[in-house]
Amino acid sequence: MTATDNPLLATQDLQAFDAITPDHIGPAIAELIAQARQAVDRAADPSLHPTWDAVIEPLDDAAERLSRAWSAAGHLNSVVNTPELREAYNAALPSVTDFWTWVGLHEGLYRQYRRVHDAPEFASLSPARRRIIELALRDFRLSGVELPEKERARYADISSREAEITNKFSENVLDATDAFALYIDDEARLKGIPADVLDAAAAAARADDKTGWKLTLQIPSYMPVMQYADDRNLRETLYRAYGTRASELGDAAFDNSPLISELLALRAEESGLLGYKSFADKQLESRMAGNPDAVFTFLRDLAERAKPFAQKDVAELREFAKAKLGMDDLEPWDMAYVSEKLRTDRYDYSEQEVKKYFTEPRVIAGLFEVVEKLFSVKLETVDAPKWHPTVRPVRISRDGKLVGHLYFDLYARSGKQGGAWVDLDRNRRLRNSSVQTPVGFLTCNFAAPGENRPSLLTHDDVITLFHEMGHALHLVLSEVDELGASPFSSVEWDAIELPSQFMENFCWEWPVVSRMSAHVDTGEALPRVLFDRMLAARNFQVGLQTVRQLEFSLFDMTLHHQTTGLSIEQVLAAQQTVRDEVAVLFPPAWHRSSHSFSHIFAGGYGAGYYSYKWAEVLSADAYAAFEEAAKAIESAGGDTLLPAVGERFRKEILAVGGSRPAIDSFRAFRGREPSIDALLRHSGMVAETN
Repeated sequence: MTATDNPLLATQDLQAFDAITPDHIGPAIAELIAQARQAVDRAADPSLHPTWDAVIEPLDDAAERLSRAWSAAGHLNSVVNTPELREAYNAALPSVTDFWTWVGLHEGLYRQYRRVHDAPEFASLSPARRRIIELALRDFRLSGVELPEKERARYADISSREAEITNKFSENVLDATDAFALYIDDEARLKGIPADVLDAAAAAARADDKTGWKLTLQIPSYMPVMQYADDRNLRETLYRAYGTRASELGDAAFDNSPLISELLALRAEESGLLGYKSFADKQLESRMAGNPDAVFTFLRDLAERAKPFAQKDVAELREFAKAKLGMDDLEPWDMAYVSEKLRTDRYDYSEQEVKKYFTEPRVIAGLFEVVEKLFSVKLETVDAPKWHPTVRPVRISRDGKLVGHLYFDLYARSGKQGGAWVDLDRNRRLRNSSVQTPVGFLTCNFAAPGENRPSLLTHDDVITLFHEMGHALHLVLSEVDELGASPFSSVEWDAIELPSQFMENFCWEWPVVSRMSAHVDTGEALPRVLFDRMLAARNFQVGLQTVRQLEFSLFDMTLHHQTTGLSIEQVLAAQQTVRDEVAVLFPPAWHRSSHSFSHIFAGGYGAGYYSYKWAEVLSADAYAAFEEAAKAIESAGGDTLLPAVGERFRKEILAVGGSRPAIDSFRAFRGREPSIDALLRHSGMVAETN
């Protein structure tokens, strides 16, 4: 099959997503793997002179074509999943996994990289190229290339099975989420739920040829019920369904219990083969933190600081519920509901009131304005092939020159994985004296627009959008010319959240918020008095939120700091032990959050969930540079949208990608080591002084 027949074999700048069908995946991947295998064998030829141009460049050519086709297939499988697409993707998955495992275990290629490293020409390579080769040698060792033959074969089997498990884990979560539907005919049961949510629920019911309203476990449906539904039994019903997804307490076909146990056992075995005490030790070999002890110390130190604030948050919740709502006992399905009532009472505003000011078109325009001002770029919506009618392709340019493209896919729908993420179609690369510009996907799961009404975003949704834009900027504003030093290829995992969490801060700046808000009915900007209430509530329940993240992080590290696998009973016991140490709220014994914890069991964050808090220290400290500059510039009036500081951030953090260690990039921007002070200040977790 040729590129003319198969869009996945084409080399156009933007993928023909509207032309890709499930039938294209298998033939394209088979052909590209065959080409890549030939390229690997040629690169590994010992008669070849060990230079960058002779070994790495042609290898990158073949690997990039395969990676781009597989990325497109994987992305479509995540956002427009169908039985046919899933079947085609799953059929190709083993061959892709086997190929990359084969590359990692290829002794000849490993020796060739060593020859390139040891050759006299190595010293004259650019720092980025030297780093790429050094990282490649490290990754070869972590891939098992130095193992004896029998152990290498076992390592290959483990890698293949791990890929199958993580994919199946995601499928089970998606299917269990999509399988749930609760149809309500009694409108009285829906009292308190916002009108726009009810309109969407009614439309969903009509689409199923049902009367009344359809509630689902998709976040735009689930969260408003938990926050606003006065019917306690309704909240409990959805809470139980959400909390038992993909577990033995639901449909057995979607139960992730055996997958979790098997994956942990395989990760422990894999790490043991490589000589590591645990999977956490192996993973931390290539992270900023360095070793599990440093992570445990960091997390527990932060937990000690945060727990008193969390305990205060819970006490206030219980006191308010009893005094104002007549609720003597709070159940887990009451927490979001009571929290929203308390927020409204204390700060005189509700999320639903604020939501009316954040229409998706206006927020996108405001986001683009922030990015354009900070980083001197231009963002324009363009026509391009896309996988769904609601997708928005965006062209990004700087000084009139193309920088890259981003596809915005913002709305929740059936067949789309939940959550929010950024992935890449291709990286920036210098080829034959011309620049190949990067292309990425920015995916969210916001409520879709209604009939003649735009999508309304909560302020948390706005923060999520800015967060993901930070990841996207890391990709598209990179000036690294080599694939192996691109941001998503070589930035340490516990630093990858720095740009994303950094961008969140602008959602709390009045100059930004005032320009990206407009009431859905009147068009008026968000009133300053309402924003001030939001700002006062910024750290509402920050203690609770922090210890919850620390609970997830410690649970992840505990599971992966074992020398053997764990049964599902041991997994649940470990989770309870962590909760006993740091949590202040406890779910029912039947709750199964582990079974849908896709980050660590399917999303690459195994032994890495701590990265969110680790990088938050870096991002808060980085943003403090903008605050300090704004304070020093009298004419700025506190506005942190400062192009001069933004240019330094672009140059020292975004543009360099993974061409140097992340800590060096941070030092170059801040001029010193990172400090936790800004994070504690931003979070309001600073002890009060008299």
